[in-house]
Amino acid sequence: MDVFNTGVKFFQEGGWFMYPIVLVFALGAAIALERYIYLSAAKRSNRTMWEKLTPLVKANNYDQAMALSSRSKTEVGKILSYGLSRLRVTHRRDDIEIAMEEGLMEVIPRLEKRTHYLATYANIATLLGLLGTIIGLIQAFTAVANANPADKADLLSASISVAMNTTAFGLMAAIPLLLLYTVLQTKTTELVDSMEMVTVKFLNAITEFRNESARSSD
Repeated sequence: MDVFNTGVKFFQEGGWFMYPIVLVFALGAAIALERYIYLSAAKRSNRTMWEKLTPLVKANNYDQAMALSSRSKTEVGKILSYGLSRLRVTHRRDDIEIAMEEGLMEVIPRLEKRTHYLATYANIATLLGLLGTIIGLIQAFTAVANANPADKADLLSASISVAMNTTAFGLMAAIPLLLLYTVLQTKTTELVDSMEMVTVKFLNAITEFRNESARSSD
């Protein structure tokens, strides 16, 4: 209970700048939670889709693979549908790779969506804390200007202590937001890397099948 009371007193002494900092942190936390859930679900669904498509690709059953990937809303399904569509009109590896890169460029913004806001919110929280402290110091010096000289030192030190609360609170909000930003960036990078790996595996599977077919015909 003492910790709660101390926290309430700390917040109240910080002044009205504490409220926008809380708002910024709440927005950032909401975005981080939504992005974490989305990226975690995307990782699972992409893995499941690739496991379903792998045997079809290796068996050269491209029509069924196309039907499955075109119905899928996953990023892997989207990318492979681009490659399988191009495979119907050309067998050149470079053309298929370009088509899949086009699909990759289309899905990456969905993965990175809103994540960059966290770094911005972290900077805003820090700046709001500093601004609150500066305004608090201005008010403190103004208040002690006409005070009793004997009380000036004590009054000024107390006012500065209160003014510093906003800076501390701004940093307390900014640090977790930056950590969440790093975590989400890492998860996004892992997903993008996995989709690039799927692209290479798909192209290698097509090339390997053609090589085997060519050796068999010889």
